[in-house]
Amino acid sequence: GPASGPRGPPGGGGSRYTPVGVIGRGGGGEEEEDDDDRAGSDDEATVERRQKNRAALKSLADEMVTAEEETVTETDFLQLTLDIPEKPLFKDKDGGLVIPQEPLVNVLRKFDGVSFSDVLASQQQPAQSKQGDGTVVSRKRRYKLKRLPNYLILHLSRFKKNGYFIEKNPTIVMFPVKNFDLSQYVFPEGGRDSVPSEAEVRDMSVRELKALLTKYGRSDLAENSIEKDELVSHAVDFVTTSLPDLLADKYDLVANITHELPVEVGREGKQRDPLEEGSYRCHVQHRATGQWYEMQDLSVKETMPQLIGVSESYLLIFERKGSA
Repeated sequence: GPASGPRGPPGGGGSRYTPVGVIGRGGGGEEEEDDDDRAGSDDEATVERRQKNRAALKSLADEMVTAEEETVTETDFLQLTLDIPEKPLFKDKDGGLVIPQEPLVNVLRKFDGVSFSDVLASQQQPAQSKQGDGTVVSRKRRYKLKRLPNYLILHLSRFKKNGYFIEKNPTIVMFPVKNFDLSQYVFPEGGRDSVPSEAEVRDMSVRELKALLTKYGRSDLAENSIEKDELVSHAVDFVTTSLPDLLADKYDLVANITHELPVEVGREGKQRDPLEEGSYRCHVQHRATGQWYEMQDLSVKETMPQLIGVSESYLLIFERKGSA
């Protein structure tokens, strides 16, 4: 076992030897420390009191057990709230802030079914509970998407209250405007549906063709088809052009709302309310021409999709490809 030096040199004297710890056998890294107060007294009562305190602390640590349990809750959503990671801000040579950037795929890890987020503070169970024996319960959440709607709204959580002030996270979240693939974040029950071949569609009965179109939101094609040949033609066209995108969970941006601050905010070093100082802009696409427009109040001007993907987005609205 560990060896330590004697309390004093043989034959008396005023100085004391420092206790020495040794490494355990096999080089495993076991170390012993003695935390006696070097300026304290050597009487037996003091030594005994310290030993009792250490024993009490060790006993308390042994009783603090972390309980692990898992519960599953299913819920519908109108929008998905994404937490933007905090990043340090740097100033340029003119004193302005250099805004950091983060890809949207990194922010979406909250819904990858693996990463934990929303970690809640550990709390000790009360004495009257079933685990009222000093057990510490740590609660944390992870999210898994079972299916996505045809129109997906992503809310980038930029504002938070810090004491008496409201702060904005200015990090630019970069995202694609077209062909945004979300398949890696969706975990449907029973796996993904497969796309039937053209030959399989032509062999279906009228009832099966109508059920296929209705299942994927195209009941209008089923209802407006009079002859079977017409119904087959609509079904084949839908299966070969639209259904692969529907099942792939790919989205195109249709609208984007941004919150921007004046360029001088952050240079004067004063605490400013971003909700009072900032302004909102909206980007929308003209469906017929594909042209994007930026709107603010009565101001409407053309813009490029490349600029939209690096704006201070606050709310993103995506449309599933093949759903229109």
